[in-house]
Amino acid sequence: MKSLLAALFLFAPVAANAACAPTDFTIQNFTVTVSGGGIRPRMNMKGELVNHCAEAAAAELQIQARDGSGSPLQTKKGWPAGTTNIAPGQAVTFDLGRLFHYQAQMQTYAVGVVSVRTW
Repeated sequence: MKSLLAALFLFAPVAANAACAPTDFTIQNFTVTVSGGGIRPRMNMKGELVNHCAEAAAAELQIQARDGSGSPLQTKKGWPAGTTNIAPGQAVTFDLGRLFHYQAQMQTYAVGVVSVRTW
């Protein structure tokens, strides 16, 4: 009996995380701009992350900057809401540009939800 209870507690966090999936989140109004000139231009990668899951959860995004031929130049991951869950139907705004170093070859960008968890 004790081993059964131990197994249930061991897998309980996995079950809690399984309720929401990356497809339960959408990214809206994603834009990339470069501000400031000189030696270190600042990247702005802004958008909104919306939770369509029935539960409060957080999502990890991955952004990839690509050159004109589509080859990846930089790939970064980030949690737009940090360690805060996003309520169902709610959105958080984000700017993950600080994670990137500007390169003149950057032409296109891909963004997507790569993982989901409950804090």
